[in-house]
Amino acid sequence: QVQLVESGGGLVQAGGSLRLSCRASRSIFSFKIMDWYRQAPGKQRELVAGITYAGSTNYANSVKGRFTISRDNAKNTVFLQMNSLKPEDTAIYYCNQRPVVGNYWGQGTQVTVSS
Repeated sequence: QVQLVESGGGLVQAGGSLRLSCRASRSIFSFKIMDWYRQAPGKQRELVAGITYAGSTNYANSVKGRFTISRDNAKNTVFLQMNSLKPEDTAIYYCNQRPVVGNYWGQGTQVTVSS
């Protein structure tokens, strides 16, 4: 089972930026699609962005144009650059492989956007 460690979250004012990182414990990136999800208090976890091994990306409508997902296969790491942050982006952010295996999730990283 690959282990995933998310980092880079924090408290930021609306309009600010953060860059999240997700490091995998072993090299799986040549074979996997990787996704970023988020879960706000009282809400279901939602898919935010995804990237294939070849670099094709997709985004939720709510973040399109503001967030950019990327990956560094040599470092087993996926990134999420978040710009023009809004209070509604406040959530715990998680990364995972697609499909999710064994319902495993990392600890996530908290993003809080103040108005």
